[in-house]
Amino acid sequence: MKRREFIAASIGAMAIGWPIGGIAQQPDRLRQIGALLIGAGPLSDEFARELERLGWIEGRNIHIEIRTHSGDSDRMRAYAGELARLSPDVILAASPVEAKMLQQETGKIPIVFASGTDPVGQGAVDSFAHPGGNITGCSSFEFSMGGKWIQGLKEMAPRTRRIGVVFNPQTAPYIESILQSVRFAADPLRVEISAIPVFDLVELERAVASLAKEPDNAMFFPPDVFLSAKVEAIIALVAQYRLPAVYPVPAFANLGGLLAYGPDFLDNFRRAAKLVDRILNGAKPADLPVEQPTSFELAINLKTAKDLGLEIPPTLLARADKVIE
Repeated sequence: MKRREFIAASIGAMAIGWPIGGIAQQPDRLRQIGALLIGAGPLSDEFARELERLGWIEGRNIHIEIRTHSGDSDRMRAYAGELARLSPDVILAASPVEAKMLQQETGKIPIVFASGTDPVGQGAVDSFAHPGGNITGCSSFEFSMGGKWIQGLKEMAPRTRRIGVVFNPQTAPYIESILQSVRFAADPLRVEISAIPVFDLVELERAVASLAKEPDNAMFFPPDVFLSAKVEAIIALVAQYRLPAVYPVPAFANLGGLLAYGPDFLDNFRRAAKLVDRILNGAKPADLPVEQPTSFELAINLKTAKDLGLEIPPTLLARADKVIE
């Protein structure tokens, strides 16, 4: 079995092992929360902070056991089984992809996903209003986002004629929903959308290099846990080949991404914490509607634009929520 990863520093001191004995009705019982995430960092920190604001404090009345998979589907599957065997009170999943893997291991433990695309199409829930099983959570995609991604990229690089959409089929089973959204936006602009499946960084670099051989090409990296886990390498690779690219997570612009548009993921993890709180207080996932994104951010990196020789229209700058100098 691959080495376990215990990422405790990001959420506070970690208790050793799981407590033995006790029943759920005891108010002083240390409640157990599992977490299957891409990695530890600001998002898991925010989740823990929101739980603390709600009265759940690490080491006092909760213990959070985290596994991070770094976008590796095999590790994701192994850790899903591991967390299920620990029998926590509830499990936080990064997205419906992890949630589905967890559900294959347990149909009883409540599962809350913090972000994700098309949970209904993936079979994670029956509907947004009535999840119907042991999974609920917070969505991070709605159809109009495709227009924001493509229009923003076209405004910044107006000569763009083709956009390559790179994804890993193993970690983005919902990709048709994304492609439908971006194609709907691209057709009126006479921009071709090319779907490019990749399974590792070697194939990803091959895809980037191929697109860079022709002028007026660009890239879009959709929501995908495989891509998110490798975003710094991806941004460096795109810069090397001098391709304009757009990303779905606003924070990626801080890392050098040209343009990024998406929901406030910190807010998603705060809202996921509130769902976990309700479950710890007796609510069932089947009765908690899946929440849709409520706030979005547009972020632009001026340095990356300058490096690519792109001029940012004042109208686009005026719409930006964050501009990185």
